[in-house]
Amino acid sequence: MALFVQKYGGSSVADAACMRRVAQRIQDTRKAGNQVVVVVSAMGDTTDNLIGLARQVHPEPDEREMDSLLATGEMASSAILTMALHSLGVKAISMTGQQAGIKVDGIHLKAKIQEINPRRIHHHLDQGCVVVVAGFQGMNSSEDIATLGRGGSDTTAVALAAALKADRCQILKDVDGVFTANPRVVPDARKLDEITYDEMLELASAGSEVLQSRAVEFAKNYGVVLEVMSSFEVKPGTLVREEVEEMEQVIIRGIAADKNQAKATLLGVPDTPGVAARIFKELAAANINVDMIVQNVSAAGITDVSFTVAKDDIAKTRRVIEPLVKEIRAAGLNFDPDIAKVSIVGVGMKSHSGVAYRMFDVLATRHINIEMISTSEIKISVVIRAGEADEAVRSLHGAFNLSVPPRKSPARRRPPARTKSRK
Repeated sequence: MALFVQKYGGSSVADAACMRRVAQRIQDTRKAGNQVVVVVSAMGDTTDNLIGLARQVHPEPDEREMDSLLATGEMASSAILTMALHSLGVKAISMTGQQAGIKVDGIHLKAKIQEINPRRIHHHLDQGCVVVVAGFQGMNSSEDIATLGRGGSDTTAVALAAALKADRCQILKDVDGVFTANPRVVPDARKLDEITYDEMLELASAGSEVLQSRAVEFAKNYGVVLEVMSSFEVKPGTLVREEVEEMEQVIIRGIAADKNQAKATLLGVPDTPGVAARIFKELAAANINVDMIVQNVSAAGITDVSFTVAKDDIAKTRRVIEPLVKEIRAAGLNFDPDIAKVSIVGVGMKSHSGVAYRMFDVLATRHINIEMISTSEIKISVVIRAGEADEAVRSLHGAFNLSVPPRKSPARRRPPARTKSRK
């Protein structure tokens, strides 16, 4: 008997009809002789609606209270889906993150999982139940609810799969798998049969909305067999797995754009040791994630420092940095929310030269100006104007021929997915 963890996103459980369809899918998995743990997101636009409601009563709601509010969306989904399973005669029980044994740190709205005690889940599985867990949440040391950030239900599912030593973690969404680019932007984007953990991690951090980056990190660290697939059709999805040698033949695996970025620039910063450390220490203390950083060449001992943050963190970043402007004797602080980050990703970059030139040349041909650049072994990211992001993605997708499947080497065979035995 295999153990599957299945995660269903908000669009997959958007209404009663969707709930019934998902319940049937779970029942089919159970009838095949498998144990099933299900993780659910909030229904449809519930989370966004709750955020909007909160901001109607307070422009900057208390983070603890926001966590208490937002967690209710996933709780409602888990209870309703459990009722749908009962209607099919399936023995099932719903659990909150706390009941599922998920312990997190004390950072509200961006909590990280510290420990999972799956004792209660194992108990109910042994009783023949499908266990439906509310994603996106856990309990901190103060016994308060803390949420995992946007997309956190993916992380819940993968972390539970690791703790339970599940045979596979299936992320079921309204897409067929992982594509070379967003199909809504690039109509001829191609579904990938497989992608490495590292490539998926880079794409997720670059703005791909298919998986949360922390979920991929969990999968890689704990060897979780991860599959992204459609919740609406029963067909193979995209397998996320370890790198193999033949993957180097593919230079670029995918392209992503992140429009949820803003650029902050500290103007006229004294170019002296310790100033950058002071700035980013304060940002770290406020749990603000900084992505790209650029410091201009110093002129007369003065420089500009630019960095990117999520748009949702603009107000918090301003509160943190504005008091520093006078302290470090900077000339001023500017914010630019009208930017996007576009990234190309592929493990083949390790062994192929000229990729950066090709990317920059394509953008130059389209008269798209590059404002910031960041690179790693398998990723190149640029900051451009937000309104040019879709054109940049389509142009790069065509330039790297990502719509054409790569030729597979006849000399190698794909190794079977690694499974873990449960003791």
